[in-house]
Amino acid sequence: MAKRGGFPGMGGNMNNLMKQAQKMQKQMEETTKQLEETEYEATAGGGVVKVVVSGKKEVVSVSLDEEVVDPDDIEMLEDLIVAAANEALRKMEEDSQSKMGKITGGLGGGMGGGFPF
Repeated sequence: MAKRGGFPGMGGNMNNLMKQAQKMQKQMEETTKQLEETEYEATAGGGVVKVVVSGKKEVVSVSLDEEVVDPDDIEMLEDLIVAAANEALRKMEEDSQSKMGKITGGLGGGMGGGFPF
């Protein structure tokens, strides 16, 4: 009996899978670059504290209204900065997951990994 290489029934499907994987990788690289160049803004305390972060998870700027700068209540100001920074980072993560999820179609998540085999 002669042995055949590869998996039965795969034939040209393997080439198609490789092309799809390469296309997906390119889309992910382009989207990653776009995300890294995007800035995300969040405010706290009714807008008296504003934090901007980049898609690279770096704080770009912090803006404070004069009214929030109270030398007798530094702790409140610190809390507002933390809250605004965390919200901006949450927005960035949400955007990143949403855009990457559109490319991968949910691959890699959960038990099955999203693969049809």
